[in-house]
Amino acid sequence: MQRPTLANWLSVGFLGLVWGATFMIIALALKGYGPVTVAAARTGLGAVTLVAAVLITRRPFPVISGRFLAHVLVIGIFSTALPFFLISWGQQSVPSAFAGLSMAAVPLFVIPLAHLFVPGERLTLAKLLGFALGFAGVLVLVGNEAFATGGALLPRLACVGAALCYAIASITTRRCPPVDAVVLTAMALVVGSAALIPAMLLTEGIPGPAAPQAMAAVILLGLVPTALATLLRVATIRSAGPSFTTLTSYQVPLWSAFFGALVLGEDLSPRFLAALILILAGLALSQNQAFRRT
Repeated sequence: MQRPTLANWLSVGFLGLVWGATFMIIALALKGYGPVTVAAARTGLGAVTLVAAVLITRRPFPVISGRFLAHVLVIGIFSTALPFFLISWGQQSVPSAFAGLSMAAVPLFVIPLAHLFVPGERLTLAKLLGFALGFAGVLVLVGNEAFATGGALLPRLACVGAALCYAIASITTRRCPPVDAVVLTAMALVVGSAALIPAMLLTEGIPGPAAPQAMAAVILLGLVPTALATLLRVATIRSAGPSFTTLTSYQVPLWSAFFGALVLGEDLSPRFLAALILILAGLALSQNQAFRRT
């Protein structure tokens, strides 16, 4: 694997910026549409864009088998349909910065899942301590007052649950038969669309015109963080490796807090800062060996 180039560093920086801003964009989209509509529109637009990219670039199509289709189904549900809905639904009640900070827990949830389901992935002491430290940050993020008030608990758990969904999808992707990453992502988005669009029609109906800001936000969600960022992520992984690309995990919560405070005027409590420090410290401890290889 080559050493990361300047283009790789710029790509990772752009990915962190885009994915960190995603939660602000979702908050803007929710001002005009329901959570299922936002999730369905994002998934549908992303699917159309990536399927077009696959056809235009003539990427190799995989051999279809029952095992492959089972993996695509799980990846589609846990990487698009379920987390997109959980984040949109949760952000009706929690700040966008909270949702963004929750995503920093994805690599932490991968640690025990990889130990259980990926051959050769050992749970080292550093990974265990990193997971414990990061999970303590997740508990601080949710906050004990959420358990007392009740109403604040489910939206917060929805955002953390979305992070767990992404971790499950990551493990399933690693176990999936060999396939072009862009083709796999396009197929996963098609699966997500097949689940979310009927759900949208049943619960929220056919979406109509809304405020220009909300409509622009929905279109932006499908084209940039869902489609364009996926293509850039694949190119960066192929060029600099997956360990290097995980640097985005450190940026997403920082950018989400920045945009939440600057654009949306969100009030970031000291608990957010404490949770951020614990989660990022646990992430750094658990991925120390990967960063040394990078």
